[in-house]
Amino acid sequence: MRHKKQRYQLNRFSSWRKSTIYSLARNLIIYQSIKTTLHKAKAVRPQVEKLISLAKENSLAAKRQAAKILNDHKLVSLLFTDI
Repeated sequence: MRHKKQRYQLNRFSSWRKSTIYSLARNLIIYQSIKTTLHKAKAVRPQVEKLISLAKENSLAAKRQAAKILNDHKLVSLLFTDI
């Protein structure tokens, strides 16, 4: 049973939802602000908060975990140095 297993499904398959959330997180880091719907913003917020807490840790393992989500070394360095 999936009682209290809330997740923003965004009317997409799981792989499309994952790529949408990662894309929004990447764009948020690049442009510092994005325009999107409320549900997409609420879906991407935990992912971005996780990335910011990884950047505060500033270790090699944290950089590798962020690179796994962002898929770009320039964004990882931007996240860990500026943001």
